[in-house]
Amino acid sequence: MRRVVSLVPSLTEAVALSLPGALIGATDWCSHPADLDVVRIGGTKNPDVDSIVRLAPDLVLANEEENREPDLTALRAAGIEVLVTEVRDVPGAFSELQRVLYACGAQTRPRWLEEAERAWAELVVPARRTTAVVPIWRRPWMVLGRDTFAGDVLARLGVDNVYAHHEERYPRVPLPELEAAAPELVILPDEPYRFTAADGPEAFEGVPCALVDGRLLTWYGPSLAQAPRLLGEALRAARR
Repeated sequence: MRRVVSLVPSLTEAVALSLPGALIGATDWCSHPADLDVVRIGGTKNPDVDSIVRLAPDLVLANEEENREPDLTALRAAGIEVLVTEVRDVPGAFSELQRVLYACGAQTRPRWLEEAERAWAELVVPARRTTAVVPIWRRPWMVLGRDTFAGDVLARLGVDNVYAHHEERYPRVPLPELEAAAPELVILPDEPYRFTAADGPEAFEGVPCALVDGRLLTWYGPSLAQAPRLLGEALRAARR
């Protein structure tokens, strides 16, 4: 089994559950599993490269969206192998997860990955689709745009992102424009911005709001097994 440092919270959870003992380092944002006991090496955007090098890992896991290229270049310059994932949709998540786990030393596919693939394959898409905007930040307002993993997750659950064809992946859109888009639903995750019942819905008067677990919406890992059911329940509850 290889010694692994993960710079991606969802991959940290996937490796920790599939290959206990493989992880030797993870970011401060790697919150799952809750009892993970490894060296913390800073944030996803500002990892302590020197600390990672001192750990002498066989492999560092990264993501093209979450991590900065200068940090990955510095790790490679130090002679460390870096595996960079790119995930834009659910099928891509499954293939990248398998690639990551095998690179970390797995010999077989973990049960949770099989369960996750089955959950999405058996998903029944609602007959009636719903248009939505999906804010991910406030002050300034930012939303899901084109070509995102979270957008594909929602599309498979019957939700059409109003900004799915925007030229940017995470555009800044002023609140009046979000309101003028007239979505049927506003979806408010609790990460990266922590929207709550008291912080977010009040900005969209008269529009149903679904407060959802950001991990279910944006993480590609073991949470994929529960995401179709739990996100579906949250969306249906908001649309009633």
